[in-house]
Amino acid sequence: MNLTESMLLYAVTDRAWTGKLTLLQQIEQALEGGATCIQLREKELDTESFLHEALEVRSLCRRFNVPFIINDNVEVAIKCRADGIHIGQHDMETKKARMMIGHDMILGVSAQTVEQALKAQNDGADYLGVGAVFPTGTKQDADDVKISTLQDICNAVSIPVVAIGGISKKNMKQLKGSGIDGVAVVSAIFAQNDIKTATADLLSEARRLI
Repeated sequence: MNLTESMLLYAVTDRAWTGKLTLLQQIEQALEGGATCIQLREKELDTESFLHEALEVRSLCRRFNVPFIINDNVEVAIKCRADGIHIGQHDMETKKARMMIGHDMILGVSAQTVEQALKAQNDGADYLGVGAVFPTGTKQDADDVKISTLQDICNAVSIPVVAIGGISKKNMKQLKGSGIDGVAVVSAIFAQNDIKTATADLLSEARRLI
């Protein structure tokens, strides 16, 4: 698995748009459309329900040979044998997360400044999620990151950098030349009526961008 290539179109789940389709069906459509990485993000589920869902999603990602990342919950990530875990600045120390998961699991860390990015890299992060690069309704407490700061972070670190926050097919081109290795999207995939087509369109745009 080439981690950098896997970061190209990083889909982050949000069950806010489930209804006609289950979350698992939505994820399958995103994978059929070409999502290169899936992050399962569940802030409200209890641990048992989260683990059950994680095992189902992991099985789906294995079928498509796409990395499966758990957001925030290290316990669930270890129990379901996910490919990786993603933590925010306020979730857990990077060093502690690395110690808990060992060296075989991917560790992603959110960063908003060059200082945070360098610290995360030095403490064992395999990739960085940087944002919010555009206004986003998905994460109300997200700090804004200027594109110039995103560029500075890309120049400062040697690990892959994924931009996140309010990214859509329309505004993605504004990130061209920033040095990112991929884009992480939520509503641009999971809020769409035709998830498979929306994902394929985003993938084409990401390839042109990167």
